[in-house]
Amino acid sequence: MTRSPFSAIPLLTLLALGAALAAPVAATAKAQGDDRPTRPQATLSAQASTEVQQDTVQVTLAAEVSDASQEKVSDQLNARLDSVMKQAQGHQGIEARSGAYRIWPMNDRDGRVSEWRGHAEILLQSRDFAAASRLAAQLADRMPIAGLTFSVSHDRQTAEEQKLLGQAVTAFKARAQALTQALGFAGYRLRSVDLGGAGDLPPSPGPRMMRAMAADSAAAPIEGGRQTLSVSVQGTIVLLPTQTATGQ
Repeated sequence: MTRSPFSAIPLLTLLALGAALAAPVAATAKAQGDDRPTRPQATLSAQASTEVQQDTVQVTLAAEVSDASQEKVSDQLNARLDSVMKQAQGHQGIEARSGAYRIWPMNDRDGRVSEWRGHAEILLQSRDFAAASRLAAQLADRMPIAGLTFSVSHDRQTAEEQKLLGQAVTAFKARAQALTQALGFAGYRLRSVDLGGAGDLPPSPGPRMMRAMAADSAAAPIEGGRQTLSVSVQGTIVLLPTQTATGQ
């Protein structure tokens, strides 16, 4: 029978050897996490915000029809959508796309279907408010204006949030330093940080004066409002005594 090469080594010797090998590993793990359980920590946040002019408008055009059969309602809606979409497309700086589309039955008192109704929308989106207003007025005879919303374009929002990020970080560092000095510590070490922001904000509804364009072919002037964008920074810092802050 083959004997293990360790069979001749006494058991106590093997245990002592294992303990000696494990000691450096334990010391290293303790050194890596020495400040987490013992040193005080603080969680704080800072925020930067700004108001920007809304530079994008979305005009909702809607058509509603009713008839005795579902097929007739569908044909009328589709014909209306096709006519309006052909005229809406091809205008520089204006994006035209389909919106909501729905057909549903109406029941009488006996529960029988008395008629069918349909609703369809086309959305016009543009940064050129005047051009969008003119086009909406031209299409209002077939699809009147049903809604108007303003928003900040994605490009502008991204550019503004990049500026706000730098301001929020600067404010966070200033608060961290002020807290460290107020508590009598020499410095701090950043442990974790989270970035928050407004993200894609929902568009805000516009004035109802656009509805008047349904009865008047003249384009009405439209103007967006202002929207608040913000970026926040939240983090946890470890407060350091003098000897640690100086690298000792």
